[in-house]
Amino acid sequence: MPKFKTRIHEFRKEMNLQQAELAELVGVRRETIGKLENGKYNPSLKLAIDIARVFGKTVEEVFIFDDETDA
Repeated sequence: MPKFKTRIHEFRKEMNLQQAELAELVGVRRETIGKLENGKYNPSLKLAIDIARVFGKTVEEVFIFDDETDA
């Protein structure tokens, strides 16, 4: 089954941002950022783009879709 991963935590730490600060910048609640970091929430396209812009990265650099199977 495909896996969805993010590098939000890594990029957030590089920029010395708290979850709440990132959430405010992109217009969501802190809990949403936490769920994204833990792989418990898939963002809308707009949210993915907004987060990537905060980090100065592409969506593909922040969000990784791993479609390799374990076969």
